Amino acid sequence: MSPVAGDVDADVLVVGGGPVGLAAAIEARLAGLSVVVLEPRPGPVDKACGEGLMPGTLAALTRLGVDPAGHRLAGIAYVGGPRRVEHRFSGGVGRGVRRTVLHAALARRAAALGVVAVPRRATGVRQDASGVVVDGLRARHVLACDGLHSPVRRMLGLEAGARRAGGPDRRRYGLRRHYRVAPWGDLVEVHWAPHAEAYVTPVGPGLVGVAVLGPARTDLDATLAALPALAERLAGAEPDGPVRGAGPLRQRTTARTAGRVLLVGDASGYVDALTGEGLRVGLAQAAAAVAHLDDPAGYERAWNRATRDYRVLTSGLVAAATSPARGGIVPLAATLPGVFGAVVERLAR
Repeated sequence: MSPVAGDVDADVLVVGGGPVGLAAAIEARLAGLSVVVLEPRPGPVDKACGEGLMPGTLAALTRLGVDPAGHRLAGIAYVGGPRRVEHRFSGGVGRGVRRTVLHAALARRAAALGVVAVPRRATGVRQDASGVVVDGLRARHVLACDGLHSPVRRMLGLEAGARRAGGPDRRRYGLRRHYRVAPWGDLVEVHWAPHAEAYVTPVGPGLVGVAVLGPARTDLDATLAALPALAERLAGAEPDGPVRGAGPLRQRTTARTAGRVLLVGDASGYVDALTGEGLRVGLAQAAAAVAHLDDPAGYERAWNRATRDYRVLTSGLVAAATSPARGGIVPLAATLPGVFGAVVERLAR
């Protein structure tokens, strides 16, 4: 590839061509910068994902010029045994969207804007005062959007310490499978099993996604068997594709910047998928990163602002979900519907 500006191949090199990486590439192009995306996998890439886009997430995608097809989502329901509490969004609707559909829509928009995709894996990062070199490609800035287990984060030494040996293992993992069945509503349903949650998201006229979050060795089929009402809904439904997994979900970082490299999305740290805010937060980080390419300290501050509510709320819910108080979460939500609604509206922003 021949340099497009001075001695660099691009103004911005995005490592990782998933949804957040492509959103960061689009942000950079809309800012007038030349962009190369480094991604070894041919797209669209399917991964374990809840696939529910909240109203605020849809608004952020619309600003980027992306409008993926999917199924209308009007709110969220928590279900625990005979108890059910619902809240419908007050400020618009969300959308259940297959991850592959979202990925393809973002890739089309990025290509239309002139983003260059290079099918290559990042195996080395070297930087100096004027740029960064990743596997022979030189850019003025690098946005590391390479996911939950980010190789760039590890190469830069930005990972926080591992779990203390001998302590309780509170790490959580995610599983997801689609079922060929007509959606039975327009809400994301969160079903609470004894040790895991099952998230049901309609993503098309005849397709429903079920994502399960729980501790190590959580089994999707066993979790569904512990949820009779949901199991009845899915009885006889043909699985559409394999079970996909992700985790451990919690990832901590010591910093979000190292010189001219900025960590964005899951690569910058992650708490849990329980609140379904991952993409919304990732899109906000992508916008903040492009706005602060020459101001690492400014990006750190913007990252903290963009993630503060997510980190506090999600950490609190995960603490409750992994404690003896777990069984009281749905009854409490049903008893205090106003509080439950306020939480849902915060997630929907």
